[in-house]
Amino acid sequence: MIRIACLLIGVAWGVSHAAENATRPNIIVIVSDDLGYGDVTSHGNDQIDTPQLDRLSASGARFERFFVSPLCAPTRAALLTGRYSLRSGVHGVTRGHETMRAGEVTIAELFRDAGYATGCFGKWHNGRHYPNHPNGQGFDEFFGFCGGHWNNYFDTTLERNGEPVATTGYITDVLTDEAITFMKRHRKSPFLCYVPYNAPHFPPQVPDTYFDKYKSRGFDDETATVYGMVENIDDNVGRLLTALDDLKLAQDTIVLFLTDNGPNSNRFNGGMKGRKGSAHEGGVRVPLFVRWPGKIEAGRVVEPIAAHVDLLPTLCELCDVPMPASLTLDGRSLVPLLTEEGGGWPERMLFTFKDTKPVPDGRQGAVRTDTYRAVREKGG
Repeated sequence: MIRIACLLIGVAWGVSHAAENATRPNIIVIVSDDLGYGDVTSHGNDQIDTPQLDRLSASGARFERFFVSPLCAPTRAALLTGRYSLRSGVHGVTRGHETMRAGEVTIAELFRDAGYATGCFGKWHNGRHYPNHPNGQGFDEFFGFCGGHWNNYFDTTLERNGEPVATTGYITDVLTDEAITFMKRHRKSPFLCYVPYNAPHFPPQVPDTYFDKYKSRGFDDETATVYGMVENIDDNVGRLLTALDDLKLAQDTIVLFLTDNGPNSNRFNGGMKGRKGSAHEGGVRVPLFVRWPGKIEAGRVVEPIAAHVDLLPTLCELCDVPMPASLTLDGRSLVPLLTEEGGGWPERMLFTFKDTKPVPDGRQGAVRTDTYRAVREKGG
């Protein structure tokens, strides 16, 4: 009798646990590297083809003024923690300045503790060694590389949870393969899939079919390669979306696409001043598309300013993932802007920190509101 009672309790707990997981959406966060605001067709660039990103933008919310940091590692740290990167010890991209403090609470840790499977597939750039390694920061699975850039994008050696792995093919395709495998493996339980691509970060390398297409349009070799890398990312975003459809997970998955800073070369950027490394609009204003079918209205345009630090509290609220009361964040949940009219959204200030070391003529950076911005930068 006791055995039967225990069995019934176990079954009831399992049903309850499964029901709880079924109500929680999956998350895919896609981050491209050095892809600028103007590298997307829907942002006014008719010289590049990004049909999958345009579809993602049209099928959910598009943020008009979304801001990140001027460089890679600070943006990634802010996204992962909901805090400006200076708080987590990240104030540069090399020489250890990119390493996030091990004690920071990351979005992966919060979601893992809430019962999510967590995976990171791509460029980490917030510390190489455990506990700064992705596996020490809440990701059950990691496939990619931990440094700030990679020299060879074809048939390269990456790592899986600290062990070297030889790969075959173009790196963005390989990373997408791994992300899709992760999604398939965890399709019956909620997952957080973080896909920080390393393209179109230099060195410019892309399969010939992509390069030839843009070279034939009259672009120089560098721009043709970069645009080809962007289109390859677009194709791989399409593969991720198709995988969700095939797995019948599209309705239950929140998909986000953003990039980590402005463009890494002088190319179309929507007429904005600055590029990667600058605190001006062109260096820090980037795309953000958010799709959740049936929950976020298709074609929604979000006008108020928002930033990378907002993604952690937003996703925690959307997924009912608890945050410790002791956790101090710089970001705020964007749920009212995604699911409601957004009226009464309070005025705020967003800060941009640029310096990796003190400079003789003072600190450089920016502060923004919905109406004003003030930028201090060497050279104007």
